Amino acid sequence: MENVSATEVEAAARHARFGKLPERIHFHDMVEEKQAGPSGAEAASYDPEASWNHFSCLAWDLGL
Repeated sequence: MENVSATEVEAAARHARFGKLPERIHFHDMVEEKQAGPSGAEAASYDPEASWNHFSCLAWDLGL
């Protein structure tokens, strides 16, 4: 039986785990296509209950 040091065993374990690059990922696997909704539908709607959220600063409310 050979006399192998602990550092050689650790180096072999590191090389087995990290010795090569991961598999390449193709572009079409990284891209998801989905149908777009109507343009500006959410921005065009007006919600009077939520309009106060834009003026929640005390200095702005006092006109400072």
